[in-house]
Amino acid sequence: MGVEAGAQAARSRALAVLRIRSRALAVALLPAAAAVVLLVGGATGHLNGEGWHVTRWIVSVVALLALLAAAGIALVVARARPAMSPTVGLTEQSAPDLYRMVRDLADRLDVPAPSAIALTPDCDSWLEDRTHRAHGPPRPPESQDETSGVAGGRGFRNLRRALGFGRAGGRAGSPALAGAGPYRQSPHRPSGAPVLVIGSPFLWWMRVGELRAVLAPVVAGTGPSAHPDIAAARRFVRGLDAAVAVTSAPTRGPVTRMVLACVGWVARLLLRSCRGHAGEMERGVAAAAAERAQAVDYGLRIVAQEQVGLAYAGWDRLLTRVALPAWRMGRWPSRLDAGVVAALTELSRRDRLAEGFASRLGERPACDLLEEPGAVDEAASLLAARLFHGGPPEAGSDWAPVDWSEYPDEVVDRKWRTDAARLHRVLDALGMNRSSGPAAVGTEGPTLSRVIEHLTGTGTGTGTGTGTGTEAGTGRDDAPVTQDDLDTHDTHDAQDTLNTHDSHRVVDDDAMYGGEDDDGGGVANERSAALAAGLSAELAREEAAAPTARAASPAGSAGQGGPDTALLDDGMLPLFPLQPPRTGRELLTDHVTAMVCCAATDTAGASPGLDWLDGPSLLINGERSADLAPRVLRLVENGDPTPLRDWLLHLGIRPEKPVRLV
Repeated sequence: MGVEAGAQAARSRALAVLRIRSRALAVALLPAAAAVVLLVGGATGHLNGEGWHVTRWIVSVVALLALLAAAGIALVVARARPAMSPTVGLTEQSAPDLYRMVRDLADRLDVPAPSAIALTPDCDSWLEDRTHRAHGPPRPPESQDETSGVAGGRGFRNLRRALGFGRAGGRAGSPALAGAGPYRQSPHRPSGAPVLVIGSPFLWWMRVGELRAVLAPVVAGTGPSAHPDIAAARRFVRGLDAAVAVTSAPTRGPVTRMVLACVGWVARLLLRSCRGHAGEMERGVAAAAAERAQAVDYGLRIVAQEQVGLAYAGWDRLLTRVALPAWRMGRWPSRLDAGVVAALTELSRRDRLAEGFASRLGERPACDLLEEPGAVDEAASLLAARLFHGGPPEAGSDWAPVDWSEYPDEVVDRKWRTDAARLHRVLDALGMNRSSGPAAVGTEGPTLSRVIEHLTGTGTGTGTGTGTGTEAGTGRDDAPVTQDDLDTHDTHDAQDTLNTHDSHRVVDDDAMYGGEDDDGGGVANERSAALAAGLSAELAREEAAAPTARAASPAGSAGQGGPDTALLDDGMLPLFPLQPPRTGRELLTDHVTAMVCCAATDTAGASPGLDWLDGPSLLINGERSADLAPRVLRLVENGDPTPLRDWLLHLGIRPEKPVRLV
């Protein structure tokens, strides 16, 4: 009863949408109908006279213009490419067991099976209509090897047009990532059924039974979607949305802009008229699908929903804490989905609430349904880096994949030493001399003592420095930031920028040390504010130079996986930024922490490590150091070095010794 009620509600709303389309067509044909009546009346002698003759000409011209306008609007709506999510396409050859499981599930639900399966680097699953002719599979080149796999695929071919920058002009996400090889969309895909899009983290974290239970209500949605009225209403709404995207895109000529503005006004008017009915139609479809799926693995689906929330939390943590530092260093982890399993397993060891989740790992994981899970994981990882960070569309010399075993050395250590080199370049520009303590006599190169002395106001000299980045072997050819660059950032502006509360504070400093109010988390030290402003200017200059360097870098080799270079307009990326830009205080804290970690690594035998939940970490005697952050914050915000100096002394770290930079 519930299934039928939901389907009937969806069909009635679909008919309401189609009636709006019919009314719009009737309005467009009304002048033509009036012209026909006047012409027939004149031909039969019923409407004669000079007045009727002029009226016939006027109405005929208006009818012709109305028909031309209606034809133009209909042409734009029909040709505009509807939105399509960025995905990694899977053919049946690459995942036969997964296709078999989905078909069996569709048979149990008595609904049509999805036409194809694709993966997305997100914790969600849905059905997506790709029946528009612009969504057809790209024609592979004659020399394309059918067994080349994801590594040799064409990648995001035609995504530029999918996002509204091509001839069709519709707004979209992207076609399937794999444009060739066994991960290419099948050219024999049925034209009616939608594509099943599955979140790639689900395949690695969930077991086969859990995945089937989670996908049951999604697959059940193919039943209502097959109804002709619902399908027609959806096509009409998607066409209007794509037409709005076409009219919103920048154009060159004033005449074109005026014409598209008129088309956009009509499309928006129709969309506003359809909005309520379309929303209720989709709710009816979802209700009918959920009701139909009640009979399939209902008890298991309740348990699987817990895994959905856990996978989402682990995926978000992995992207923001682990993947993002690597992306900023020009490296992209090539096994992000496998990292979700490691992160959630680590969570189960730390959190008593997560006990028992790890016991599931003995069951068959859903990724076993893929023929080559490693290749699919790599393609999804590259897509995630593209969407969430805006990285290059293919691997190259400055955008290389990194394995988890290489992460500490390739990412963590490089990040620390790169940040430390940038910190000392800014100190040079600020006129901070080398460390002047008694233990620093005769030492050369960058030291932690130099940083502490500057932040505490105990440093001496106002010389311009000697370019520590070059002396210490940073390997950078670019000139360090100059004093003129820093003068553009007023100290008071930097102070305001730093007065943002750090939501990622690990320990409450005031509760730990009895500190004073910091007025919202800002620094009470003008030296810290000036250094933070200098770091912001230096980092902005490096980021501004990055696109030029990427454009000049050679493309990746044919054996490396990656999307095509014509994927996205770089101005649109990242589509889903993970974090807002870091504040000046966050930058300064990160750089001082990196300097401390370099000193610990070079003078006390510490080592870089990877924490699956917190990202880059410092390992001392094989144990993760978790008490460094509040001490660095105390130094940065209040200029108090005592907690940090005590910590360094306790661990045998020598701040007066020079460290090795990148």
